[in-house]
Amino acid sequence: MSIPEKRIYPRTGDKQTIYLKEVIINPNIIVGDYTMYNDFVNDPTKFEKNNVLYQYPINHDKLIIGKFCSIACGAKFIFNSANHTLSSLSTYPFSLFFEEWNLDKSKVVDAWDNKGDIIIGNDVWIGYEAVIMAGVTIGNGAIIGTRAVVTKDVPPYTIVGGVPAKTIRQRYDTDTINQLQELKWWNWPKEKIAQNIEAIKLGNIISLG
Repeated sequence: MSIPEKRIYPRTGDKQTIYLKEVIINPNIIVGDYTMYNDFVNDPTKFEKNNVLYQYPINHDKLIIGKFCSIACGAKFIFNSANHTLSSLSTYPFSLFFEEWNLDKSKVVDAWDNKGDIIIGNDVWIGYEAVIMAGVTIGNGAIIGTRAVVTKDVPPYTIVGGVPAKTIRQRYDTDTINQLQELKWWNWPKEKIAQNIEAIKLGNIISLG
């Protein structure tokens, strides 16, 4: 069954911006409601092919993205199979070429170090051409700067940038961050979010509820 265009392209006349969840086929990519991806260079519906790199089925690693995230053009998620093992005397991936070297085909994953899944929280903004590396968890409300390369976990409501990405600042004070973490407004029913949109837009946490 085909997906109605309005569910893929939420903005009338805009074919560069999609609700990402609606175009995902790979069961190892999980995306929450209302998360959007914009691409003015390539077809945004080709996100799996163009933006999720080296996620080979043999490794079973996952990309998990929460609700209400904003992902800018060219953001990349680079998975474990892009790595070369550092525990060997050589970085050459002998296990990949098992036929050449008469190695056990089932041990092909020995060619790289497995750092785990990529997990993106809710309400995360990932900037233009940012790169998120395997094993990274990004907390709710975080902001990833343009062309940042994220190699380590990012705490909730923290802005990071640079290569490698470093903390620039927290978006709010610790008490406000804790309140937002408890509220989890992104899990509210659509009707409740609609009722609170003005307070969310104005940053008025006291009026939420």
